[in-house]
Amino acid sequence: MPAATLDAFLNSYLGEPDELRSAVVMTVRRLTQAATTIRNTINQGVLGTAFAGTRGANADGDVQKDLDVFADDIFLDAMRHAPVALYASEELDQPVLLDRQAPLAIAIDPLDGSSNIDTNVSIGTIFSLLPATGAPDANPAASFLQAGVNQLGAGFFIYGPQLALVLSLGSGTHVFVLSARLGTFVQAYESRVIPQRTQEFAINAANYRHWDEAVRLYIDDCLEGTEGPREKDFNMRWIASLVADCYRILMRGGVFLYPGDKRKGYRQGRLRLVYEANPIAYLVEQAGGAATDTITRILGIEPESLHQRVPMVFGSAREVARIIRYHTEPSAIGERAPLFSRRGLFRA
Repeated sequence: MPAATLDAFLNSYLGEPDELRSAVVMTVRRLTQAATTIRNTINQGVLGTAFAGTRGANADGDVQKDLDVFADDIFLDAMRHAPVALYASEELDQPVLLDRQAPLAIAIDPLDGSSNIDTNVSIGTIFSLLPATGAPDANPAASFLQAGVNQLGAGFFIYGPQLALVLSLGSGTHVFVLSARLGTFVQAYESRVIPQRTQEFAINAANYRHWDEAVRLYIDDCLEGTEGPREKDFNMRWIASLVADCYRILMRGGVFLYPGDKRKGYRQGRLRLVYEANPIAYLVEQAGGAATDTITRILGIEPESLHQRVPMVFGSAREVARIIRYHTEPSAIGERAPLFSRRGLFRA
């Protein structure tokens, strides 16, 4: 039996006519068209004009590359032809009002991992679909200052060896790959499930000296391998591309850590709650994983500002829960508790 196409999946989600679901379906279809255009540009590499250089900094102070701006323009134009009231982008200071009567608001990171553009590492686009709330023209930011649990759907495109779409509309996390032969996205994986346990973690170990003690202790225990308290060897991965790290975890499990640390500007983390953390957390939870800011569930956090940053830990649920315990009750972790031996009754 041939794999289902994205169109078939969206038609199944739509079911009986429903204004909100119809808007979600139309928006996802527009996003796939825009992503295909972006992929074609990326494939040209330095031979294309969009790789020319940098533009300075975006609204949040990060270096902005030409391809960042190009991708943002492509997606913004695509959303002008979708039932979207408001478009908020990591590259823009304020949301753009498109159609005050439309039911959706979209938050988007047009080009995640853009620091990897010149090194031919996988990069991507992350998006979050929210219900438009309040009066979009009076307070355009309001629709984006709602907890991630209110998302109607989320996903990301990854521009790697294949152009893949990871998508959840509230019933599992599904992976679609663009078929050059068919000219459409085809379902490659249905309802991915992240293993509860893992022996793989992703973190930028160069920042070890800046981490809080809980993060250092967790990584120390992992690095001690079979001779340490975890009694198993771990592998470390770090791509510095959120979509690539997340895709790997969806495929084979693992845990990703981007904690806040003691460096200036990093105390509250670096990932954007609205554009990155919320959609990734939605996808991970729909795949049976977990996502926190090291302690609190990401999807339960109500954003205070459009470009708010947050620490983030996500992946295999049992490992994420263990990291919470390192932060909140380290003495309850059996192998670290001073009152119990490594073979004690209260071992985690």
